[in-house]
Amino acid sequence: MKIIVGLGNPDGKYKNTYHNVGFNVVDFFAKQRGLKFNVKKCKALIAVGENFVLAKPQTYMNLSGDSVYELKKYYKSNLDEILIVLDDIDQPKGRVRFRLTGSAGTHNGLRDIVNKVGITPRLRVGIGRDANMDLKDYVLSTVDEQSKKILGDSTKKACELIEKFLLGELCQDITV
Repeated sequence: MKIIVGLGNPDGKYKNTYHNVGFNVVDFFAKQRGLKFNVKKCKALIAVGENFVLAKPQTYMNLSGDSVYELKKYYKSNLDEILIVLDDIDQPKGRVRFRLTGSAGTHNGLRDIVNKVGITPRLRVGIGRDANMDLKDYVLSTVDEQSKKILGDSTKKACELIEKFLLGELCQDITV
């Protein structure tokens, strides 16, 4: 079973922050397919598709590995069947990057997943960074109006890549 995991923080106060881009992408993907996150399992909200599961861990970002570990075990998925969708401050705002492997970089949620589960494919959505703000303050800040348009476009690109991942069409790193 393929598992698409969008990273974010479950508390409503984080809903429109840069750090919840992963949640936003899987929400949009689910909406396109008429799926609802109506099951709570493996420390995540789950939406079940025909041959895949969408998941939004409810553990808070820095403990995302707990949920992904349980999802992997429950669905008996291989590491290459799990796609992590996350925000990336090291990519320009709007850039979408699919990688089969790689390090966690500066992302604590991905670092926790790598430490507890292993290296999985990942889909990074660039959020840029504000050099005048502390990293934590920036990722937890509300997305401004100008950035909403850019991130909306990158969400669509990310969903196209998720579809290709589900069809087994992604076999190399891609940046769009």
